[in-house]
Amino acid sequence: MRIALLLPLLSLLLLPTASIVSAASAPASRFRAGFAERDITPGIGMEAPGGYGKSFHRSFHDPCKVRAAVFDDGRSRVALVGIDLLLVTRALVQEARAEITRRCGIPGSAVLIGASHSHSSGPIGMGEPGDFDSASPLVRELALEKSVVSDPGYTQLLRRQIVEAVVLADAARVDARLAVGVGHEDKVSFNRRVRMQGGLTFSHPGPGNPEIVGYAGPIDPQVGTVGVWDLRDNLLGVIVNFSCHATTNPGGISANWIWAMERTLRGATGHAALPVVFLQGASGDVTQVDNLSRFQRPPPREWCELVGGRVGAEAYKTLLLTRQGASRDIPLDTRLRVWNVRRRAPAAEKVRRALELVAQGPAKAGATEWIFAKETVVLDHLLRVRPEVEVEVQAIQVGPAVFVSNPAEYFVQFGLDIKAGSRFPFTFPVELANGCVGYVPTEEALGPGGGGYETRLTSYSNLEATAGRQFADTGIALANQMTPGPLTQPPPAPPFTAAWTYGNVAPELR
Repeated sequence: MRIALLLPLLSLLLLPTASIVSAASAPASRFRAGFAERDITPGIGMEAPGGYGKSFHRSFHDPCKVRAAVFDDGRSRVALVGIDLLLVTRALVQEARAEITRRCGIPGSAVLIGASHSHSSGPIGMGEPGDFDSASPLVRELALEKSVVSDPGYTQLLRRQIVEAVVLADAARVDARLAVGVGHEDKVSFNRRVRMQGGLTFSHPGPGNPEIVGYAGPIDPQVGTVGVWDLRDNLLGVIVNFSCHATTNPGGISANWIWAMERTLRGATGHAALPVVFLQGASGDVTQVDNLSRFQRPPPREWCELVGGRVGAEAYKTLLLTRQGASRDIPLDTRLRVWNVRRRAPAAEKVRRALELVAQGPAKAGATEWIFAKETVVLDHLLRVRPEVEVEVQAIQVGPAVFVSNPAEYFVQFGLDIKAGSRFPFTFPVELANGCVGYVPTEEALGPGGGGYETRLTSYSNLEATAGRQFADTGIALANQMTPGPLTQPPPAPPFTAAWTYGNVAPELR
């Protein structure tokens, strides 16, 4: 298996369009870490993201946050930023990185910004600056008045708070120890794509559907956990990586189940303000919904607590097991590659039919047909102004762990492939990081037996069929250019001297 890893690395070196950034690091003599968080809770009345149409927040459940961890090995610094948000746009990431570099000197290539994909968070849309400046009045209406859009004021808040979180975490650095481990949670996440008797694959075909054959893909049950302590054994912060859509929607503005996970960890550790940086795993086809279940689904709030509570509990159990092995020998390193990927284009006949349906309106055309006709018309415009999309894959090493990013709602199989191909003992894929390109399915999902919601061609999801494999091969290659740090282990037992005399006896029957 290790020999096969040379192929993705070779392909990476042969691609002339790639821009590659690296920061090599020497063995660490002093490890320091800092954590911080900032509030990004949207206001009542702002748009609620997560669909292809307009929806607005009417109530509040829990705050949304930016959480940042900054690590320093005495030679270089890296920042891992988790944000309670549906997605992050490329422009927002580039602006935040530039200001972070200006404010505290951490290179943009060493800053990973990942969205949790909370469907109950603040207003942000897929559009990048200039996308619709030259659009027709019809396209502008469909893209700006009939779809989710970014609120300019809220976007500025996001940029400011991302920067402040990193700057504060950087200023809070203290001498620290770190340990990495993985827990196992397989009761709260399920692959939502299901094989059907007709040969195709559907997303959420309905509970009890008699034509269901079985799940069409796997899940990733690993709960990646990084714990950081100061030298007096005080827990400074935790990083958690898990693969599951943040769609429990407990009611109103919310970080979604990530809120319940944080609450569980804070309660278990007794640290009421514990920073918990969540980085979403590859979960483009994984949610909390079990389409094969024979039982009624729990109410939203209960569902939120079920997912977050179990993930948080598993992370805490992992902290307990890894704590004794925490180490200060934590080398840092970074790799990054940026390139362009082509969009898939709808057929001319599909565009013509979409224009007809859009003109009919949702009442006549049908709500679902109209929505995706709207998406086809908007995509047709985007292909004219931006036929290729800039994408970034980043690998950030923290000791024996590597965080491998992608900008997609990424199918879980790709995340498992990255873990299998990486030489690191702990590999944590991070989706929806440093930009957003929508759903990126496997080649199989886009093939004859595929299908489902995630494979629809829209203004949100439209990259060429090989995009997911490009991301995976690049992530594996970047990770394997770095050398894993030593595994953290508890101190060795003292040498054997003698058996315990209390127990070193034969059975006594009388």
